[in-house]
Amino acid sequence: MIVTVAPNPSLDRTIVVDFLKRGAVNRASVSSSEPSGKGVNVAVALNAHGIDVVAVLPVGGFSGFQVVQLLDALGVPHVSVPITGEVRSNISLIEPDAIVTKINEVGPTLSPDEASRLVRAVLNRLDEGDWLVASGTLPAGAVEAIYPSLVRGAQEVGARVAIDTSGEPLDRAIAAGPDLIKPNVSELSDVTGRDIVSLGDVVMAAESLRERGAGAVLASIGPDGAVLVADGGRWHAAAPAIEVVSAVGAGDALLAGFVAAGGAGPEALRTAMGWAASAVQLPGTLSASSAPSIPIDITGDIDFGRKLTAPCRTSDAPDI
Repeated sequence: MIVTVAPNPSLDRTIVVDFLKRGAVNRASVSSSEPSGKGVNVAVALNAHGIDVVAVLPVGGFSGFQVVQLLDALGVPHVSVPITGEVRSNISLIEPDAIVTKINEVGPTLSPDEASRLVRAVLNRLDEGDWLVASGTLPAGAVEAIYPSLVRGAQEVGARVAIDTSGEPLDRAIAAGPDLIKPNVSELSDVTGRDIVSLGDVVMAAESLRERGAGAVLASIGPDGAVLVADGGRWHAAAPAIEVVSAVGAGDALLAGFVAAGGAGPEALRTAMGWAASAVQLPGTLSASSAPSIPIDITGDIDFGRKLTAPCRTSDAPDI
């Protein structure tokens, strides 16, 4: 069983307009709504591939009700933890020239009791040998201990833990000793204070995070694929050039595929990269529902000098 938790889920609305005029009434040509938040995206991807999963998330307000309805429609098993605040809504406006304008709400504030109930709801679903995927931003409120508490609590029952977050929450989670973390290039740069401009930089940054407590690092590196650094070795995965429809949720598909395939070694990395490559060919945060046939190249002989297509320097990293 894989349990996911999204501490700050969202209702994502995508609106396509033929023309966007500021200060005027604009008509939508297409609109859609999806349940989202990184932990939700992972659960949706796993469920689409027929993997046993349950998503745990705080739910409040009408947007929270809509998220639950959409998860039900997708057939994704879930546990809702009631909160007094309103689940956030994120809006993406897409213009004909493919320019996307995103408007993201901050989200609710969790009380100490709500944060505690969320952690308990997650841990109550875990058994020995399970995977817990805890991912996404944290809402405001008494939430600093959520990820460290989940790491320690899950490992006490013999479950493995994957963390996908950023900034201080990632720092605190790493110190608790998760089995796996999944940063992207920007997050690697931010959490290590290093420039990440080559595959070698990715590997060295990942090794530094393992020294700080992470068991393994699965780094998503955009069009250059992914890098896995673990006890058993270091591997780079790459997919052939494909048409990218939407990169939103690709990192979540990568993590979902990795844990679905056992969460260790080059073959799990191959599966993960295949899921991610399939995901970018679909709109929004949708995930392919069949096994991808995209050929994935895996090598343990990483070219440390190879420059990244989308590097990140410390001056570029987000101020989170």
